[in-house]
Amino acid sequence: MSRREKLEEMLKSSPEDAFLNYGLAMEEAREGNLEAALAQLQRVIELDADYVAAYFQQGQLLAQENRVDESRQRLTEGIAVAERVGDAHAAGEMREFLAALPQ
Repeated sequence: MSRREKLEEMLKSSPEDAFLNYGLAMEEAREGNLEAALAQLQRVIELDADYVAAYFQQGQLLAQENRVDESRQRLTEGIAVAERVGDAHAAGEMREFLAALPQ
């Protein structure tokens, strides 16, 4: 059974689990299904608005798709969340990524 299949199976019994949904988003991204990954990351944020990694991953994927304005918006939101929950490291990483985006 593949990682994706395992995640999908676990999600059947725990569809509201942000961690499992995040794992599925990462599988989608790894498989090159970027729109599906973005949608899955949005679900993670809807399930747990404090899931800092989802903001960063979504920002990175949006930038990869040349959706720079959307990436900036998501990263800015993520920085605010990271600061609110006390994750200075993630806030710093997102700031660096944001600063490196093309104007």
